[in-house]
Parts: sequence; C-alpha cells; structure tokens
Amino acid sequence: MAAALRINTELVEALALVHDIGHPPFGHAGERKLDELMCAHGSGFDHNLHALRIVEHFEHRYIEFDGLNLTFEVREGIVKHSRDYPATAHPGLSEYLLDLRPPLESQLIDWVDEIAYNSADLDDALEANLLDLDALRDEVPFFAEFYARIEAAHPGARMRLKFNEALRHVIDHLVSDLITNTETLVEQSGARTADEIRKVPQRLARFSETARAQNAQLKGFLFAHIYNHPLITEDSTRSVACLAELFTYYLQQRGSMPESQEQAAREMPRHSVVCDYIAGMTDLFLLRQYQEHFGAAARSVPPSLASS
Repeated sequence: MAAALRINTELVEALALVHDIGHPPFGHAGERKLDELMCAHGSGFDHNLHALRIVEHFEHRYIEFDGLNLTFEVREGIVKHSRDYPATAHPGLSEYLLDLRPPLESQLIDWVDEIAYNSADLDDALEANLLDLDALRDEVPFFAEFYARIEAAHPGARMRLKFNEALRHVIDHLVSDLITNTETLVEQSGARTADEIRKVPQRLARFSETARAQNAQLKGFLFAHIYNHPLITEDSTRSVACLAELFTYYLQQRGSMPESQEQAAREMPRHSVVCDYIAGMTDLFLLRQYQEHFGAAARSVPPSLASS
C-alpha cells in the first residue's frame, strides 16, 4: 500500500512492526484493566505511550544514552498513528508536534491494522467453530456479495475454500478503497510535501464513506457474534482477573518480581514497575506466573480474539 501511495515504504514497515509492542497481555482488555489499576495510583496506562517508553528507555543498546536510536518519524508514529493527543493534556510529548497531524506513513497504519485484524478474527472464529456463516452473510452484505460470486463460479467447492476466497476479496476491496480514497483526499487537499500534510486539519488516510460503512458492518458483526460470545467473554474475564490479581500480588509482596524489577522498584514507584513488568508479559507467560503464585490454571482464548 505504501508503494502504491508512493510514500516511504521503510518507515511504514518500521511502524507496522513496532505499533503494537506496547500492548499488555490480553490486548485491549488487558490495557483497560491496567489503566484502571494505574488510575487508582493517580496514573494510567496507554499502549501507545508505553511503546514509546519501551523504545526510548527500556531497551539499552548504547553506552551514552538509553533506548534505541530511532528516527523522530518512527517515534512520532508510535505516539500518533492511531489517535491525536491534546497538547495541553500531554506536555511531556511536546516534541512530537501534537498540534499537527502525523505524516501519511503514520496515518496509514491504524487502517491497515484494522483490515488485518478484522479479517484474521473472522478466520480464527471459523477455525474455532464460533462463526455462523449464514449470519455473517445476512448482516454483512458486501461479504455476502463476494461469497455469492465465488459460490456461483465454484458451486462444488468446499465451504472453507469459498470462505477463504470471499475473505480475500473483502481484504482486496478494503485495501483498494483505502489507497484510492487516500490518493483522492491528498489531491483535494493540495498538500504536496510532508510538512503540508501535517498542517491539513484532518487526517487524509481513510476509507471512503461507502467502505467505512461496510467496515463498520463487519466490526459490528464481530462484536455482536464473536467478541461478545460467551466462550470469549468468560475466558477474557477470567484472564483479565488473573492480571489484576498478579498486579496486587507483585505490588504487595516485596521480592516477588525478578531482581531487575525489584531494583527498579527501589528507585521509582513500585506500582509503575509492576505495571511495566506485567505489560511486558505474553498472555501465556502471565497465566503461567498466575499458576505458579496461586496454584490455579487459567484458560485463555486465542489471543487475536481475546484482545479485541
């Protein structure tokens, strides 16, 4: 997509690789719980800002300074790829030009991510036997249209193959629309340089109104039938409860974390260190830690479904 839009493909690739590194276990559900726990200590948790801390402070590759030697545009993209932060509410981020829009490379990431996880979640749901294909076709007309074309051309094909082909057409449709509509909006804006893109009041990388409505239908279906499915919500609730219990345990029990974290907790607020430690865990590692400390196993759903 970056190549089709004639923008910096290396910057887009870097942002695509780094944009989710700040996510804690259990994705957005875990993020909401960590934010709640940190708000009780007068702070908060935001995965974009945590990702920035990872690359600027946690990673040590050089003697003379903390963090990775990333360009300004990569660090800016980590902060601003998915939302705008008010400058007045985040004075510590003033160097990232919060009053201006990010470049197109950064604006593109959130939409591409959405296409990827919506399609992946449909595929995972079918694999987990949670997807009602008839309901999907009834409630998401543009998927039904693609599926009907595939079925007419290949009536004897297995359902799974027809679903795969229809989903491929969904991805192609949304990607093509995002490219075409972004090109149109850039042309209409009159912006010709990265600096001019920054000064346009609204972000220019986005779907057309038609594709936005279609994507909203798809998201609505996923929330109604997949993310809110009892099997998903029960497991997600149980997993997030494990996260909260571990947070309290590490907060109250001195010596319960690895020595590097305990050393850090002697130099900065313990709740911040506990948050950083938990945020750096994978889903499975957190559940193993829970079992180790509390002697009870907690089952987790597939990460792509649990994290939405």
